[in-house]
Amino acid sequence: MSRITLQPKLAGEIAFPSQPFDFISRLAVGETISSQQVSASVYSGTDPNPSSLINGAASVQNSTQVWQLLAGGLVGCIYELLCTITTSLGQTLQISAYLAVVSDLP
Repeated sequence: MSRITLQPKLAGEIAFPSQPFDFISRLAVGETISSQQVSASVYSGTDPNPSSLINGAASVQNSTQVWQLLAGGLVGCIYELLCTITTSLGQTLQISAYLAVVSDLP
């Protein structure tokens, strides 16, 4: 499984992460993403409801990238986002990412 580190997100933002989950190097020529899902769990800190970070359904862009809109999160928490895809050739692939939530700027 691949792992990426994302730039921190401000607690008050509703935004996409700093980069997509990009599966281009793991797909065969002509293989596409058939389904995608992103889940959130706490890597460090305390959040009784980490799944509330996920805002809506994940979407595919450029046939190889998955984007997930994120909202809220608790300041001081580091979340692990797990993107799972199923491909047109039957593969199930995953990329995880670490995301810190920081205080909004004054």
